Amino acid sequence: MVQVKDVARMLEAFAPAEMKMDFDNVGFLAGTGETEVTRVLTALDITDQVIDEAIESGAQLIVSHHPLFFSLKAVTDADPVGRRVVRLLRAGLSAICMHTNLDAAEGGVNDALADALGLENRQLLTVEGHMKDGTPYCIGREGWLARPVPLEEYLAFVTKALNCGGLRYVPGGKPVHHVAVMGGAGGDDYQLALQKGCDTYVTADVKYHVFLECRAAGLNLIDAGHFNTENVVVPVLAARIQAEFPEISVQISSRHGQTEKYYC
Repeated sequence: MVQVKDVARMLEAFAPAEMKMDFDNVGFLAGTGETEVTRVLTALDITDQVIDEAIESGAQLIVSHHPLFFSLKAVTDADPVGRRVVRLLRAGLSAICMHTNLDAAEGGVNDALADALGLENRQLLTVEGHMKDGTPYCIGREGWLARPVPLEEYLAFVTKALNCGGLRYVPGGKPVHHVAVMGGAGGDDYQLALQKGCDTYVTADVKYHVFLECRAAGLNLIDAGHFNTENVVVPVLAARIQAEFPEISVQISSRHGQTEKYYC
């Protein structure tokens, strides 16, 4: 019999909490550890729609990337976050959330993003810390395409590979070959890509001044959206859980997608 605590233990081994950033809140965040699990729903976020989907599918556990909450002082129905926690508990659902630890983990968000974007000879973009056993870790990755391609061609490839509703970019005046990636809000880290000699940087949530600075520095900058650059890890989570616990059913949310829409 698989229990919630068994899934939490497996995911902690995959993406240890010691790699998380200081502000973060990760791990087994809601529910009962000894609840039997026969069905799991995976999603980038635990939204109201994802909770509906979990209840309707008969799941006992939701595994997400973004935390259900960061710092709660009360759990009531007086605010949207509290209402979601109340709904989960009333429905007998548990929640496990793997955030910046999953960003940094080998095989996590940024390796999945690098895979999706065709990067070979992949390595850490920098070193942000070391595990207790001395293993270095970092959220960003860098790698190379099999051959240089024009920026326009790569933009079309990224849009299709990440299923983007649209993207923002600024040309740096170079073809795309040596690429850095950082899923989610990585705009402020573009200097890391420049320091490693990258010609292109793919991330999300980029501020206006960063576009200006990257154009001046000759760095192709692609903002492919927060959801799109991180949702690539949801199938990875589902596959890992399914492989470890073949006796349970693991489903990827079909109701959570890119939040922002584009009007052209």
